[in-house]
Amino acid sequence: MTLRVCYPFSLTAMRVTIKLFATLREGRFSVREQDLPDAITIRDVLALFSVPEQQATLLLVNGRHAELARTLSDGDVLAIFPPVGGG
Repeated sequence: MTLRVCYPFSLTAMRVTIKLFATLREGRFSVREQDLPDAITIRDVLALFSVPEQQATLLLVNGRHAELARTLSDGDVLAIFPPVGGG
């Protein structure tokens, strides 16, 4: 049996490094290089890896703050952080 994934956007692939931090790693991964279709947004990546948007409170692309609607490019590094507590 072959599993096929259909994306609602371009099928031209690019490679993005995705880094998950703290509780977002649980049951997922820490760092992954992923081939993704062109024109994918951070919001799309969160959905792809089942990360609820409200759990992704700090988003960095190549070390700079980014919004959910940001379109990723080949070679980007996306870092996703959950809410941080402390005291």
